[in-house]
Amino acid sequence: MEQVLVENEVQQVKLLDSVNDDHGGVIVELSEAMDLKVFALMLKASIALWRSQGKRGVWIKIPIELINLAEAAVKEGFWFHHAEPKYLMLAFWIPEGAHTLPANASHCVSIVAFVMNNKREVLVVQEKCGIFRGTGRWKFPTGGVDEGEDICAGAIREVKEETAIDTEFVEVLAFWQSHKSFFEKSNLHFVCMLRPLSFDIQKQESEIEDAQVTFCQRSFSNTKVMSKGAED
Repeated sequence: MEQVLVENEVQQVKLLDSVNDDHGGVIVELSEAMDLKVFALMLKASIALWRSQGKRGVWIKIPIELINLAEAAVKEGFWFHHAEPKYLMLAFWIPEGAHTLPANASHCVSIVAFVMNNKREVLVVQEKCGIFRGTGRWKFPTGGVDEGEDICAGAIREVKEETAIDTEFVEVLAFWQSHKSFFEKSNLHFVCMLRPLSFDIQKQESEIEDAQVTFCQRSFSNTKVMSKGAED
């Protein structure tokens, strides 16, 4: 409990449950519904205590079902740090001056799969969506790497999803970065060489218009791959 001034009266207010982080701050994970005014008082009292303890950053994780509580936190000076499908993370800096909290993730990671067999044939696809939809243009399989997924595993998975071809990872041929790719985020692209382990192509009906192997007539230099990127 903490004493706070409410309408010229000192009241005892319950504090928010929190745990210390590794950088002199605290983390609050909300899990129970409460009245917005009650939460606002609890938050104000908790900040007063944390300030007296010399705490620095404050993180509040709000599950989507309690998103109405974000209003009170924003009025107290919290800002949106990042959001995931089931929660919103808010941040607050107690000391005077500029904060040193880490920024939200700035990059996405994607792969370009260069699958070549021992006949120098490479696997290419035509997409049903994206900038090449309806153009008849062939490209290498591409896709985003999932959270917690290794780059090599992501490349193998994307080829399997788009063409049903099993592969094994050989090496990273090149990588490059692009900016403002998706909602102002930057992107890291990795060109991965894979060796096919199966040969029966079955296109992914939801995303792929066609898939085939074609003879690779010349080597792909890093400059060629990096300048053209996922667009080819």
